[in-house]
Amino acid sequence: MSQAITPELQQWIRQQAAAGQPNAALLASMVEAGWQESVAAAALSTVLGGGPAPGAAAAGEPGAAAVVPEPDLDDSPLDLDVGDRRVQVLASLRHPRVVLFGNLLDAAECEALIAAARPRMQRSMTVASQTGGEEINEDRTSSGMFFARGESDVVQRIEARIARLLNWPVDNGEGLQVLRYGVGAEYKPHYDYFDPAEPGTPRILARGGQRVGTLVIYLNEPEQGGGTTFPDASFEVAPRRGHAVFFSYARPEASTRTLHGGAPVLRGEKWIATKWLRERAFV
Repeated sequence: MSQAITPELQQWIRQQAAAGQPNAALLASMVEAGWQESVAAAALSTVLGGGPAPGAAAAGEPGAAAVVPEPDLDDSPLDLDVGDRRVQVLASLRHPRVVLFGNLLDAAECEALIAAARPRMQRSMTVASQTGGEEINEDRTSSGMFFARGESDVVQRIEARIARLLNWPVDNGEGLQVLRYGVGAEYKPHYDYFDPAEPGTPRILARGGQRVGTLVIYLNEPEQGGGTTFPDASFEVAPRRGHAVFFSYARPEASTRTLHGGAPVLRGEKWIATKWLRERAFV
C-alpha cells in the first residue's frame, strides 16, 4: 500500500521548516516516524522545493530531494513477485534505506555473468570528479567491466527483473557492471552519488541525472571476507551467491547515511554485479 502526501504532513513540514529545521533533519524524522524515504523526500520536494511535482528539483542541487527506487514492502512481504521468480526479502533498514534480497539470481545466471565478463576484465576505474571522466583510485583495487544495457539475453532478463523489483525503469539504469576482488582487494567506504560541488559533476549528470540507488548482486561466495559494509549504520552484508543488497539516496548528501564499502577479501575471490540507478533515462 502506497503512502499519500497528506495536507497534515505538508503543514507539519512547513511548520518545521519555518522553525529552522534543515531538510536532512526533517527527512530523518519522517523516516523514523514510519514514512517511506521516497515518499518523505517527495513531500519535502513538493512543499519546500517550489515545484508542483515530487522530485521536480534536480537531485544534484544541494538540499533537493529526488524520487528514488523503492521495492513494494508496505505490507512486510516475505518475498516479491518479479515475473519469472519470487525474490526473498531478508532484511530492511529505513535510514539508511537498505534492503537485502535473496534468490535474485540463480546459480546458472551468476556463472553466465562471470563467464561473459572474465575475458573483458580490466583494472577498475572510478569517476573523476574534477573532469567527469574516469581515473584509477587507490581506494578501489578490483578489476571490472561494463555490459551494455540489454547486451545479451541473460543481461536483458536480469535488468527486467531488477526494474520490476525496484519499481524503476530499465532505461534509468546504467549498464550492469561486473567486478572481481582477489585476496586483499577492497573498495574503501565511499558514496555512490556525484558530489554537486565538484566541477566535473554537470558533465556526469547530463547523461541521466544523479544516481539515486544502487543494487549489488553477489555472483559467488569468497571463502572469507568481502562483505558490503555500511559504517554509519554499523551494518555488514555477507556475500551470498544470488543475494543482493539495495540502497537508495534521495539527496547527494552524507545525511542519507549511505556511506558503504567492500571489505577486503581474506581468502578466495569475490565476484559481484552492480546496477546503478539514475533519476532519468541514462544515455
